[in-house]
Amino acid sequence: MNTEYDIIVVGAGPAGSTAARYAAAGGARVLMLEKDRDVGYPVRCGEAVSHEGVVQFIQPDPRWIAATVTKFRFVAPSGKSVVPKLDGGGYVLERRLFDYELAKLAAAEGAEVVTKAYVYDLLRENGAVTGVRALIKDKPAEIRARIVVAADGVESRIGKMAGIDTTCHIRDMESCAQMTLSGIDVDDDVLEFYFGGDYAPGGYLWVFPKGNRSANVGLGLSVEEAKKKSAIRFLQEFVAKKYPGAAMLTHIAGGVPCATTCDRIVKGNVILVGDAAHQVNPMSGGGIISGMIGGMIGGQTAAEALKSGDLRHLEEYQKRWQKRLGWRHDVFYSMKEAVSHFDDATYDAICDSALKLPEEKRTLGGIFRSALWNQPSLVLDVAKVFIS
Repeated sequence: MNTEYDIIVVGAGPAGSTAARYAAAGGARVLMLEKDRDVGYPVRCGEAVSHEGVVQFIQPDPRWIAATVTKFRFVAPSGKSVVPKLDGGGYVLERRLFDYELAKLAAAEGAEVVTKAYVYDLLRENGAVTGVRALIKDKPAEIRARIVVAADGVESRIGKMAGIDTTCHIRDMESCAQMTLSGIDVDDDVLEFYFGGDYAPGGYLWVFPKGNRSANVGLGLSVEEAKKKSAIRFLQEFVAKKYPGAAMLTHIAGGVPCATTCDRIVKGNVILVGDAAHQVNPMSGGGIISGMIGGMIGGQTAAEALKSGDLRHLEEYQKRWQKRLGWRHDVFYSMKEAVSHFDDATYDAICDSALKLPEEKRTLGGIFRSALWNQPSLVLDVAKVFIS
């Protein structure tokens, strides 16, 4: 490892590895630092992605695909359910292996990858960031770089050190809990979503199959709701009732920022990507593909800035992100605000209207249109998305 690079990427998750890959492909000398011993650990994710999202970056490989899904099941509070087709299909990943492959793609483009590398401070000269201070295999090191990419997750310390406000308001944080269960009966090609006050008030509960009678079972709800009853308790009660004989392989809990993108994701020569930039879909809480898109745009823009010799070009990253996905996340955030107020009766009515549709029209779009037709009050909620 050298002591000077063009770009240092802090964090080797999907967003970080993708940023490192595209920056290196653009001709930059890139170092990616990961604080954990291995890339891909620990897994804090439901692991579901769309086929369309994945193939932008990597060809699907059975080695890191736990299940291929073609449908999803909407389960209403009443217990009724509808199983529409999933447009385009998708996958439930083995994130440990998936993240590892993304890091290998970055390395193949020339990026250096170092694990067990904890970045604890930024180097500065005349007020400008000039690199990082890190513990590399427990030994202190100072590494210089012209650009630093913060891909260190929702709790991004690098962004804060650089003076970027990465605070997520408590109302926009989702309290999440998930177990990976084995020895359970699930449909291997169906993503299940449960809605209603008994499952996850203001949010939803998911069952994502992972093959061999196993699944990720988790839920997310607003922090305000979690104050009344924790996400872990909701999850434990669901599992005890639905899968009483299951073996629990993993158990994780944490917060997910279901907010709009940070107001600033560029400051000087520091940029934020992925969860650090709050590039999570506010509606679904999913952030793998959107974080990779942010990483790609950020890595490409950083390489361009170095080639031009003008680091002010980094400001293009924020503009490109907003044009590509940021504006959609603004819309999704408004929709999330409307949906969070749905009561059990509304979800039951949506399910009932969907069940009346011919099977060939039971798509996500068909259900949405049917819900609007049969529940006129929803039109006002959705309209607010576009006029607020």
